[in-house]
Amino acid sequence: MSRSEARVATDRPGRYGKQLAAHLGRRVTADWSEETGRGTVTFSYGTAVLTAEPDGLLLVVDGEPDHLADLEDVVGRHLVRFGARDELVVEWHRDNGEPGLVHRNQDEPPADS
Repeated sequence: MSRSEARVATDRPGRYGKQLAAHLGRRVTADWSEETGRGTVTFSYGTAVLTAEPDGLLLVVDGEPDHLADLEDVVGRHLVRFGARDELVVEWHRDNGEPGLVHRNQDEPPADS
């Protein structure tokens, strides 16, 4: 199994964790605990753990090496979409030292030439 982590700076980590678990839970098994500020999402190819911390939302995905980028993509892409107003950025750091994916709102206007 391989692991990747991302710390997403936000002043509303519990709100985003709950929203992400609820959204992904429509297609896979997911839960969120208001008491602990922690949730899990179980995919067929790995898991994601969401933890609300005082300074942001900690995302940890575990899966087979061939599916690590898929896990990063699904979790990160959805979170950034929910947090577009807050301009959330998800930057994954893999346990093997390889760079992970980076997700940010892409709705910025193009720069003038």
